[in-house]
Amino acid sequence: MSMPDPIEYEPEPRSEKALPVNLRRDQPLVPVDTVAGRALMAVIAILTFLAALSAGAAVLAARASDQWRGAVSNEMTIQIRPDSHRNIEEDVAKAVAMAQALDGIESVRAVPKAESDKLLEPWLGTGLDLVELPVPRLIVLKLKPGASPDIGRFGPALRSDVPTAILDDHRLWVRRLSAMASTIIVSGFVIVLLVLTAAALAVAFATRGAMAGSRESVEVLHFVGADDDFIAREFQSRFIRLGLRGGAVGGLAAIIAIALLGFLSSFWSTAPEAEQLQALFGAFEIGWGGYAAVLLVAIVVAAIAGLVSRFTVRHYLKMLA
Repeated sequence: MSMPDPIEYEPEPRSEKALPVNLRRDQPLVPVDTVAGRALMAVIAILTFLAALSAGAAVLAARASDQWRGAVSNEMTIQIRPDSHRNIEEDVAKAVAMAQALDGIESVRAVPKAESDKLLEPWLGTGLDLVELPVPRLIVLKLKPGASPDIGRFGPALRSDVPTAILDDHRLWVRRLSAMASTIIVSGFVIVLLVLTAAALAVAFATRGAMAGSRESVEVLHFVGADDDFIAREFQSRFIRLGLRGGAVGGLAAIIAIALLGFLSSFWSTAPEAEQLQALFGAFEIGWGGYAAVLLVAIVVAAIAGLVSRFTVRHYLKMLA
């Protein structure tokens, strides 16, 4: 009686599902869609939004400062104080004639008394009789573009003929406006730098976390002779994509917020506070330069994400060598 042939069992091929995710075939070295990646993209979007708003505020302050300085530096004012021993109307007429004879003056306008009294309404209210109050009279001198009147001679001559007159060339206000605008612009620039530094630190920590999750794969690739540039490019491309996506979301949100604020400012143009807001911020428009600055911030955030991740990976690989 013959024995049956023994049955040969072939080992079943190991399924790729039993392997770690980062070691399966055709899988990227850096996981593409993870909770940490989505959290990092959200952080980058928030930081980009804050940096873009700071850049837009700096541009808005610069534009408003140019408008202020342009309006102030193109005008001078003469203030005629009331004096019981002098006829103020004659003093106003004499000051106007002297100002018209000054070189570099485009126009001279004596502000009517009723208009001067109206300027006090925001503080004193309406319906008041200001006859007894020593309200000074104002004369507005508009300068020709690029003109430089001889104020050094005109001021003493005006004070000699009209002792109650005070010439204000607004130089003090121009210096104050310039200092204030420079402070705002520098503050915005510093805030942008701080936010970009925070984004760089976030990307550095995220890169180290990603490398810790792919440590076995990185070490195997490193010890079998894989080029450091190859490993660094894998991480760099991944974090550049995250930076671009987060930067795009944050930059777009900042543009929408700035445009919405501009729309609201124009919508509230009929409100009593609109005139003061427009005098302070202008038309609340940052212009194409401002929107370009916002887009530049988003691009810089993506570039920082890629560069920081590459530097972090190469530093880690040098420690393994």
